[in-house]
Amino acid sequence: MPTLLRLKVHPDSRENRVQRVSATHFELWVKAKPEAGRANAAALALLASALGVEAKRLRVARGATSPNKIVEVLGT
Repeated sequence: MPTLLRLKVHPDSRENRVQRVSATHFELWVKAKPEAGRANAAALALLASALGVEAKRLRVARGATSPNKIVEVLGT
């Protein structure tokens, strides 16, 4: 069963950064604009780096067009 993480993403920010709110809840600020999935891709890459996993192991399960997302960590 994959691990589920809750994200709050702030697109079009001044910097890329991650704040861990709890074990399964993260807040992310990304420079990318919320156009054509760019902010989602940037958020997943940033989260993958923070978690030390490959970005291809992360998938947006819910909230692709919302700032509040549920992300699956596959292979855990």
